[in-house]
Amino acid sequence: MTHGFAPVPAPDAQVRAAAEQRQTQLTKPAGSLGKLETLGNWVAACQGACPPQQFERARVVLFAGDHGVAKHGVSAYPSEVTGQMVANFLAGGAAVNALAAVAGATVRVADIAVDGDTDPSVAQHKVRCGSGAIDREDALTEDEVAAALAAGRAIADEEIDAGADLLVAGDMGIGNTTPATVLIATLTGTEPVAAVGRGTGVDDTGWIRKVAAIRDAMRRARPVAKDPVDLLRVAGGADFAAMTGFLAQAATRRTPVILDGVVVTAAALVAEDLAAGAKAWWLAGHRSTEPAHDLALKHLRLEPLIDMEMRLGEGSGALTALPIVRAAVATLAEMSTFADAGVSTADEPDTVDLVK
Repeated sequence: MTHGFAPVPAPDAQVRAAAEQRQTQLTKPAGSLGKLETLGNWVAACQGACPPQQFERARVVLFAGDHGVAKHGVSAYPSEVTGQMVANFLAGGAAVNALAAVAGATVRVADIAVDGDTDPSVAQHKVRCGSGAIDREDALTEDEVAAALAAGRAIADEEIDAGADLLVAGDMGIGNTTPATVLIATLTGTEPVAAVGRGTGVDDTGWIRKVAAIRDAMRRARPVAKDPVDLLRVAGGADFAAMTGFLAQAATRRTPVILDGVVVTAAALVAEDLAAGAKAWWLAGHRSTEPAHDLALKHLRLEPLIDMEMRLGEGSGALTALPIVRAAVATLAEMSTFADAGVSTADEPDTVDLVK
């Protein structure tokens, strides 16, 4: 057991086998729905039931937090945008709100480390105002990283206890692709220049500053790379620690999660180290344009459902993929079998009169 998390059992293999068998009985050529079939089988295994049920309470949790490194020129936007976007989420005016409405999900915002005041309704799990500038100081203290992990764990429990049957992890934080890249490059053994992307759209000068900050932060992170909690303390941030606890606890509670982009997947890398086997309960919603995201997906051996050159965060890629997950459930659960529909199977030869 690591910091309160034990290894996580995999989804039900017997139910997955039953789903695979049911796929062969549905009114379609075997394997003709391709990856939709594999996806539907996974949902059935997660739910422990075949056929699976359509998701009734898909819930997005947006983890918001600021990072001291953003003040050193690694982002195209100022840190004040984080708090302003939290207000925009609450007003329903962001991409995540529009996409959630289309995908049949609801949105929760959690201020974990916004550098300023936010609506009290989203700040009950707040750990601190902004995390440290990781290229020159630790992101958190020992007490703060413990509090952030506990916050993420509590949020997962709150949502699952309230009936959430599918979770989507999202993020908001100016400068957060910098710690995300540090975590991913450190855990995958990748050089900074091969992992650093443009984030919010920095120019070449900003990209050079970002590479330097990530290089310096990785130098500080390497001595603690084998301890997931220490790694979050030194080179992550309160929002990353909360996402890590959230993802690990969701898997512990046998609740599937759709991961979003580079920030959430960085936390997922750490969560898998924290709770071995948790990744079996996660889907990769999409592939971001950030180079570090592809590195993290390959390390976790997760194949993204879509690749639409997105890099917004907010859970936007995961929500864009959610209707595909719903389609996989619907085809496995709602299609008729050959027997029910009275349709001949490929195994039934046509009756031919050979007597002349």
